[in-house]
Amino acid sequence: LPYHKELIYLRGVIEIIFGSMLLFEKSRFLAGWGLILLLIAVFPANIYAAQTNGAAMGTSAAIAWGRLPFQGIFIALAYWHSKV
Repeated sequence: LPYHKELIYLRGVIEIIFGSMLLFEKSRFLAGWGLILLLIAVFPANIYAAQTNGAAMGTSAAIAWGRLPFQGIFIALAYWHSKV
């Protein structure tokens, strides 16, 4: 994708916003589902990083492959927080 670095920063800002929204009961539902959608949207990039054995991220293959299961855990946590 073009503007690779800018997209990474934008994703981080969005994660911080949604994470902050989890602190407030009125916005937890929206924040939880926003995080779920964000995590689903970036999952193909994590798969690509694993397929390149970490070369796409500049890290090791173990880290690139090890990140994949955590995506499901993070989605489950975001869902759990959206229900509270």
